Amino acid sequence: MSHDNYIKKEGKFEYLEKGEGHVLLVLHGLFGALSNFSDVIEDFSKKYRVIVPIMPLYTLPLIKTSVGSMAKYIKDFMKYKELDNVTLLGNSLGGHIALVCALDIPEKIHSMVLTGSSGLYENAFGGSFPRREDKEYLRQKIAVTFYDPEVATDELVDEVFKIVNDRNKLIRILAMAKSAIRHNMAKDLEKFKMPACLIWGKNDTITPPEVAEEFHKHLPDSELYWIDKCGHAAMMEHPHEFNQILDEWLSRKTQ
Repeated sequence: MSHDNYIKKEGKFEYLEKGEGHVLLVLHGLFGALSNFSDVIEDFSKKYRVIVPIMPLYTLPLIKTSVGSMAKYIKDFMKYKELDNVTLLGNSLGGHIALVCALDIPEKIHSMVLTGSSGLYENAFGGSFPRREDKEYLRQKIAVTFYDPEVATDELVDEVFKIVNDRNKLIRILAMAKSAIRHNMAKDLEKFKMPACLIWGKNDTITPPEVAEEFHKHLPDSELYWIDKCGHAAMMEHPHEFNQILDEWLSRKTQ
C-alpha cells in the first residue's frame, strides 16, 4: 500500500502525515523510510495522527551527518509543526535519534517506542561494503537483518543497491554508522522519566537481545516485549504482531 499521496513538502521538511489524535512520530533508520513502516502507518492512522518525517540522511554536508544533527532536524521539525505530547517510535538509527530528542526536550515527549534501537551497541555492517556492486553479496548482507532471509525481497535489495552504489550516499551511511557508535547513551538512560516500550526481535543480530535487556534494565519506566523468529526490523518482519503489541501498549498509555 503506497502512502505517497500523504507526503507533504514544506520548506526544508518532507514528511508523511495521516490520521488524527495522539501524535505517533515515526523515525526511520538508515535504509528505507516509508516502506519499512507501511503497516504501522496503515493501522495506526485509523486511531492516531501518524507523522513520518523523511530525514535528510544523504543531503546534509558530510560534517553534519551525525546522530546529533538528525536529532536537531527532528526537534526543528517538531517546533515547526508545533508538536507536543508526542510518542516517538524509532527503529535502529531512528531509535537512537528518538533517545537523543527525548533527552533534550523531555517536556514535549509523552513516551518512546524503541525497536532494534542503536545507542548502546550494534554490529554495524562491518563498516564497509567491499563488493557493493555485487547484488548477491548485498542480498546476503541485507538478509542478516532478518530472521527469515525471504524478507530481503528483490525490491528491498534494489533499494539498498541504489543507495550504496551512490558514492555520496555511501560515505554518509558510513559516517552516520560511526557517529552512532561514538554517540553512546548508556550513561543517560536513567534520566528518562517517560514510559518506554521496547519491542525486540529475539533473533536480532545487529542489536542483539542483550541490548534490549540493557535498555530495559536502565530505562526507569520501560516494558520489554519479544517477537520470536524475528530479526532487526520487527515492524517489517512481523507487522501484525508488532502492531498488536504497540496498539495494546499505546492504548494503556494514552488513555
